[in-house]
Amino acid sequence: MRNRESVKNWEESASAMNDNGVKLRNQLYIYNLYVRCLLALSLSSVGLLEQAIACFSTEELHQMEPPTVFLVAALLVLLSSSATHAQPTFLTPTPAPAPAPDHVNLTDLLTVAGPFHTFLNYLEQTQVIETFQNQANNTDEGITIFVPKDQAFSSLKKPSLSNLTQDQLKSFLLFHALPHYYSLAEFNNLSKVGPVNTMAGGQYTMNFTDIMGTVHVSSGWSNTKISSSVHSTDPVALYQVDKVLLPEAIFGPPPPPSPAPAPAPDIAPTADSPASDISEKGSSPKSSPTPSASPGRINFGVLNYLGLTISGCLVVLL
Repeated sequence: MRNRESVKNWEESASAMNDNGVKLRNQLYIYNLYVRCLLALSLSSVGLLEQAIACFSTEELHQMEPPTVFLVAALLVLLSSSATHAQPTFLTPTPAPAPAPDHVNLTDLLTVAGPFHTFLNYLEQTQVIETFQNQANNTDEGITIFVPKDQAFSSLKKPSLSNLTQDQLKSFLLFHALPHYYSLAEFNNLSKVGPVNTMAGGQYTMNFTDIMGTVHVSSGWSNTKISSSVHSTDPVALYQVDKVLLPEAIFGPPPPPSPAPAPAPDIAPTADSPASDISEKGSSPKSSPTPSASPGRINFGVLNYLGLTISGCLVVLL
């Protein structure tokens, strides 16, 4: 009897332990299901939903308590609904930033090209080179510079740059630049808008004329042309000009051009006319006549000659 009771008690204990193990396992499964459902719900992933359902067999689902089954079913329905109606999220690709413009060292460029030593020396003395460099590298507009060669400065006689004040010299140099990058093709449009402002501002303007692709620059005192393109890549355009650009705001209006000499009148030969003949005849007595012997003197000379001849003959005969 005691053995039967011991076996029965052991079986009951084993059954209770088995039931407790099943409940504990079911609770662990439920917690696992909760976590998977919440994760799948947050990510709207149908694949995680399928994995969550596959964790339980049909028998294990039947052994769950009704509140737990209801809660799990609600989570599954909510996840299914959100997964069905969720729209895929597409990330808009961020456009690649535009490449930064090339950095141009104006000092190096003016040193190598040219020769532009005189113009560069003026820029460095007045520190206008820093203004040009800042305009080229730190603005969206860029810069266009007209650079005279050394020969243009050496051939400049009047007016003299040595009489300029420091401020006037800076304005004179700034007058050689436009606060915008212009390619050669764009000067055709500039020639139609009239005076163009320079970096000197105010009354420091210049005019452009495009004649068959050749760009002419007029500053009042100076009329020249762009002879070559030294550098033309945005944001810097550097063009060589044949003359120094002299602004009227500093040097005043240019002197008027000297008048051309009048042509000498052509003297055509005149034909002989009766009047000229008459004048010649009238003027002929005034000329000194060639002295000639009068008839009386001629006759006296002849008689004298005859007398001497006869006298000589008589002397010979006697």
